This record gives sequence, C-alpha cells and structure tokens, in this order.
Amino acid sequence: MTRRKMPEAIARLASPATWAHAVRLVNFYGNVHVQQRRLVTTGPGLRMSPSVSLRNGQRITLGREVHIGERSCLWAGDLSGRISLGDNALLGPEVFITASNYGVQAGKPVMYQDKHEADVIIGADVWLGVRVTVLPGVVIGDGAVVGAGSVVTKSLPANCIAGGVPAKVIGWRPGSAQEASAGDG
Repeated sequence: MTRRKMPEAIARLASPATWAHAVRLVNFYGNVHVQQRRLVTTGPGLRMSPSVSLRNGQRITLGREVHIGERSCLWAGDLSGRISLGDNALLGPEVFITASNYGVQAGKPVMYQDKHEADVIIGADVWLGVRVTVLPGVVIGDGAVVGAGSVVTKSLPANCIAGGVPAKVIGWRPGSAQEASAGDG
C-alpha cells in the first residue's frame, strides 16, 4: 500500500458505516447458518461448509456422511416443504435446493404470490455437481449423478447420469442394472 493510500484505508476502517456493515454481515451469517444449523436433523459425519445458507432448518434432514460444498443453499419451505438428503450425498459448490417457489399469477406482484411448496428428496450416494439447481417436488433416486449447471425440474431415477436445462437422463452409472440392460439393446 502506498503512503498516499494509507490515510484513505485508515479512514475507511474508522468509519462507523464500515463497522455497521460488519455487524450486518455477522447478523446475516448467524441467521442463515448458525441459528438454522441448530434446527437441521443430521446424521453422523456431516461435512458442511460454513458458507452454506439454510432456510427453515427444522424441515431439513441430512443423512450420514453428507458433504455440502461452499456457498450452497438448502431452502426448505416456510410452511410444509421439506428437504431430505440420503446417506453419502455429495453436493458440489453453489448447489441450490428449494422446496418452495412463487406462483406466477398475472396482475399480482411476485412478492405477494402464493407459494408452491413440495418436498425434495435426494437419495443416498447422489452427487450433484457445481451449481446444480433442484426445484420443489423433485425426487432424485439413489446413486444418481447430476452434471454441473443442471436444473432439475422433474424427478430422476436411481443410478442415472443426468444433465442439462432442464436435466434429462443421458446415461447410467457403470455397473448399475440400468447400465447393463441399456447395453443389451
């Protein structure tokens, strides 16, 4: 840092606005991670980044040995929509799972639309790649792999490999019964 920049940096650090913003950040983190984390039902061996955003933690259940990557969001519904991750589920960075979505009724501002809530169930041994989005009502079967950047709008079967917007089955995990029968055709 140059000598000319030093007074500017000191002035920013001494500013009440800087400290007020720091307090807001700590409060936000406490609300979306620390407080919500206490409400989540978890199995042993959970590995969750401290940057994960949780909403309505009392409606989130995580199995054994679950891994949730950096800046991921698990947003259960305000009233009923639940999120469940099976044992050994792996979420890459920035995965977004929501059990709630706004309606789109004409003539009504989005913020005042009725919400659609539906449970999201992610099976055991599922891998969701970086920046996957999963919408309300989706069930992803055990052993499924969803490619980076996919948007899952409909349920996916066990052991599939899926990708795209919207996500579609593009293959099967090696050694699965589905992969074996696909090779018979």
